[in-house]
Amino acid sequence: MRNSLGLVLRRGTVSAFTALSVLSAVPAPVAASPTGPFAQPVAAPDTAWVADEAENIPFTRRFHAVQHGDLVRAANSSLSCRATVDTPAKAATACADARAGQRGGARAANHDFDMFYVDVDDDPNTYNSSQAELKVPDGADVTYARLYWGGNLLVGEQKPPRDNGRVLIAEPGGRYKEVLADTVVGHRVARGVDAFQASADVTELVRSSGPGMWTVAQVNVAMGRSAAGGWGGWTLVAAYEKASEPLRQLAVWDGFAAFEPGHRDVSVALDGVRIPAGAAGRAGLVAYNGDRGTTGDSLTVSTGKGAATALSDPRNPAGNVLNSTIGEPGTPQAGRRPAYAHTLGYDSDVFPLDRALKSGAGRLELRLSVRQDAAWAGVLFAAADTRP
Repeated sequence: MRNSLGLVLRRGTVSAFTALSVLSAVPAPVAASPTGPFAQPVAAPDTAWVADEAENIPFTRRFHAVQHGDLVRAANSSLSCRATVDTPAKAATACADARAGQRGGARAANHDFDMFYVDVDDDPNTYNSSQAELKVPDGADVTYARLYWGGNLLVGEQKPPRDNGRVLIAEPGGRYKEVLADTVVGHRVARGVDAFQASADVTELVRSSGPGMWTVAQVNVAMGRSAAGGWGGWTLVAAYEKASEPLRQLAVWDGFAAFEPGHRDVSVALDGVRIPAGAAGRAGLVAYNGDRGTTGDSLTVSTGKGAATALSDPRNPAGNVLNSTIGEPGTPQAGRRPAYAHTLGYDSDVFPLDRALKSGAGRLELRLSVRQDAAWAGVLFAAADTRP
């Protein structure tokens, strides 16, 4: 497991805190108390708080374990197209079709719309918030959990990058806590986009709070309309242990990679694995600004036995896996609020690995390749049945 610099969670009144090695901290002013279901003082923006950043972060292994259990994740987008009572009827219909992924909206992209914040929490002190269900089975123990968030800071407005490394999170039935990035934040300005991804270890909070609907707010993304489009969201990945489940290889890799000339593939691998023939498994990704109307992006798995297998499912064609979806194998899908079928630029998908593992594996290599989309990759993860 890659070393973590730890998590900062603050309950109640937000005050000064001890600086982590990647952060500089000062006392933060406190906003007026909210009145919604997540009532708790929320820190106002603080110009002195910063996290170290890098334009490109190579993908490396964040977590690896061989244990009886699995990986689960919760995810949602932080903004969508605007559809309000003030929106012209034609634009509102186009937005509704895009969110549903139907009719003319099936191939729509974020740059086609005025993008606006998703905000579901009834809290006047947050400008964006969304919810998603984390499905940790009964009787399971969470062994690791990490929250990822990111988006585009430059659309119709320019958001300040000083807030890239912080976000608010509320556990099921709980109140907001401020989470600060505990590792270097990916942040790159290029081609009319100001893109970032941050993350933090939230193991103790997820371990103590368990399954249910999690809420994430104040993701530092910009609203408006531009040729590059607005996009952003969050994903919570958790590993759990449960004695009654199969022994599995569990791995999470992360980084920050722009897909453009000179950088068109991201590859990660586990070597020396003992995955039997006919094993079950799943692999997933988190990426930004993938458009449904732009093909040429794929996620493949190599096992050391034969050719690589391109992953796909009914929501994600093999040649267009970055197509603005949040999905997973099986039914019912994990709950989300809002539960838009088309996220307009945020991908957090899980794919079945069974076909790729039909002959077993001594190596598990995931490769995300993008040929046309102007996209950013942030996370890859995998879980597969294994032998001791």
